[in-house]
Amino acid sequence: MKTLVAYFSQTGNTKKVAEAIYEEIAGDKEIKELSEVESLEGYDLAFIGFPVHASNPANPAKEWLEKNAAGKKIALFVTHAAPEGAEDLKAILERCREAAAGAELVGVFDCQGELADAIIDFLKKSDNPRHQAFAEYGPQTKGQPDQSRLEKAKNFAREVMASQS
Repeated sequence: MKTLVAYFSQTGNTKKVAEAIYEEIAGDKEIKELSEVESLEGYDLAFIGFPVHASNPANPAKEWLEKNAAGKKIALFVTHAAPEGAEDLKAILERCREAAAGAELVGVFDCQGELADAIIDFLKKSDNPRHQAFAEYGPQTKGQPDQSRLEKAKNFAREVMASQS
């Protein structure tokens, strides 16, 4: 089985998760930035990762999935600033799944990543009270994804791979 791990990452959070997932995959595998992947032809399974931006899948990843995911076996991995289990997260992850509509979705993993200082500043200065409230997550995101979250990503990869054999 040939497996691809592809990711879109601006701050390095999603790249760390991609590398953890990649480590756990045995056999024929590749890891690439999503922008380097023209199609999923030749892959039996693809782990596709991206961050959440403004409560939605990051646009480059969303557009890529809408163009390339149909009919393919895909496992998504998503990074976000919210704590896992946050109330808004369920709807956000559903929008991530919708971006991969038409794919055979074999798993979804999400974890907290570090919120960039520039984004925290932007949110704090916003006139939108919801943005200001979200900026409060900033300090608790420092150092994320930590080793425990990367271990959860590795477990996710092992579970997905086991389900495909």
